[in-house]
Amino acid sequence: MSVFTYDHVHLRSPDPEATAQFYETMFGAQVTRGVYPAGTPNHGRPRIVMNLGGQTIMIAPSDPEAPTAQPPKPPYFGLEHIGLRVSDIDGAVAELKRKGAEFALEPVNRQPGTRLAFVRGPQGVLVELIQRDYPTQTKA
Repeated sequence: MSVFTYDHVHLRSPDPEATAQFYETMFGAQVTRGVYPAGTPNHGRPRIVMNLGGQTIMIAPSDPEAPTAQPPKPPYFGLEHIGLRVSDIDGAVAELKRKGAEFALEPVNRQPGTRLAFVRGPQGVLVELIQRDYPTQTKA
């Protein structure tokens, strides 16, 4: 039987560099920049690979030969968000606001011990911040 393990998430962007800079600035992603090799559909164009929280995310440019649809409004089928766990959600939200992040959902408690928020990212991809050990008797 085959064993399947995580490899990467692939984002498509009209401006891969701006998308990478967002994740680098807001969440400290480690970004590797290169060029797609000959023989690939994007040969010669910028190739960006990020490590975000130990996960690989590739950012591909849009195809100049095939128009890309506008991002749908959530909720929708397909990639809706990337989830990042944090140990202090309120501190993380304050830091992101200082950096200029726009929130689709301010921090809320969804169930005892779990608090979350959503940041608007490039091309409509949301970034969820989640604290799973949030004290239930303190902040609301």
